[in-house]
Amino acid sequence: MHRAVMPQIGTAQAWRDAARQFLAAGIRPEDILWGDATTAPDLFGTDAPLRPNRQVTVPRSFVSMASSVVWHGDPERFARLYAFLWRLKDAPHLMTDRGDADLSLLRRMEKNVHRCQHKMKAFVRFREIGSADAPRRSFAAWFEPTYHTVEPTADFFVRRFSDMDWRILTPDVCAIFENGKLSFREGQEKPHLPEDASEQLWITYFQNIFNPARLMVKAMQSEMPKKYWKNMPEAAFIPQMIADAPARARAMAEAAPSLPPARMAQVQAQLAAHHSAWDGPQDALPAAIAACTRCPLHCTATQAVVGEGPMDADLMIVGEQPGDQEDLSGRPFVGPAGQMFDQIAAQAGLDRTQAYVTNAVKHFKFTPRGKRRIHQQPNRSEIDHCRWWLDAEIAQVQPKLILGMGATAAEGLTGRRDAILARRGTVEATPNGTPVLLTLHPSYLLRLPDPAAKADATAQFRDDLETALRMLA
Repeated sequence: MHRAVMPQIGTAQAWRDAARQFLAAGIRPEDILWGDATTAPDLFGTDAPLRPNRQVTVPRSFVSMASSVVWHGDPERFARLYAFLWRLKDAPHLMTDRGDADLSLLRRMEKNVHRCQHKMKAFVRFREIGSADAPRRSFAAWFEPTYHTVEPTADFFVRRFSDMDWRILTPDVCAIFENGKLSFREGQEKPHLPEDASEQLWITYFQNIFNPARLMVKAMQSEMPKKYWKNMPEAAFIPQMIADAPARARAMAEAAPSLPPARMAQVQAQLAAHHSAWDGPQDALPAAIAACTRCPLHCTATQAVVGEGPMDADLMIVGEQPGDQEDLSGRPFVGPAGQMFDQIAAQAGLDRTQAYVTNAVKHFKFTPRGKRRIHQQPNRSEIDHCRWWLDAEIAQVQPKLILGMGATAAEGLTGRRDAILARRGTVEATPNGTPVLLTLHPSYLLRLPDPAAKADATAQFRDDLETALRMLA
């Protein structure tokens, strides 16, 4: 049996060197007794020299993981690392195998070490121990880490406090930084450290940044475990701060200003601008729609297309948006889709002049393609902005029934645009309760290439128009 005793200081490099030699010599994991300074000598262990007979190549990801795991407190950490390394030499893909039990355990150990290092960076509390006239200020701290993390974490403190001398004393290993040089020595018992003049200032700051209204005890103890409290001067005040939190939170609520801050006026104005509540005079609505700049569609359209028809009509017909000819003429339903609607409406006995006809979106949305303007479907934001005008039209006309044609009209009236074919012929309602009979849009009929499907869809559309007349009879 080969014996490998890892030193308390320089553990990572010592394990790395030993593992490389064992692996190069082909020593199997079960033939090695790993230990550290606390491990009792083994009767069968030997320190016989090794004879490397192969080239060793190790994935960098394993080296990085091992450099953390060696600082864990598990006495089997060295053996576990080498056993996995022995498997890894023939199967490098194991470093990416999330289902491997050995790798999973090593990753958890690595994570525990990283967490311990984080706690050390956060909870070390220095006290000044040097004289005021010394060329460099000197500080000391007592800390009790969960694992052997002083050595791998010391570089953090070197970078942060390079202009002073300091020492971090622990029961395990002590880090000493003097005159710009870092060294380590064996651990010691907790020393008596003098009171620090700035400590009370830190405690006062800590108490003042504590927000009792956002107290979450379990989350706080997860980030600041109680095991560290005894070496943190501010921790002595935490129990009382927790006990006083409910009363302080109530006092803060009672002392809060009763008037909203000035910025709330701006927020309320923005909300009002997006709320469909236009309530101007009836004869001013067409001009208001024509001057609309609520969404970017007004930038490219020729004009807004206002609804037309009797303002006391029992039936309101709502399409999707103006097309190319509607945009140029300023009137709804005068293009190919409008002509098809008029043709089928005449067959169903519906007189369009007796209905109020409008669109869910008032401006033409298109993409230029040469000299042509290709129709584009309005998005939710554009439909929501135009709902301001659609609601105003509904409020003024007060129809008994609304015929919603197409998905965009359905979304503007009911808030949903999905499954329009399945919903066709059904009656839903606007938010204020006006019934809405959903049907297809005439442009859908124009786009159907199959004659049989087109004839069937046309018949369904005609049936919906006849249903509307029956509902109003």
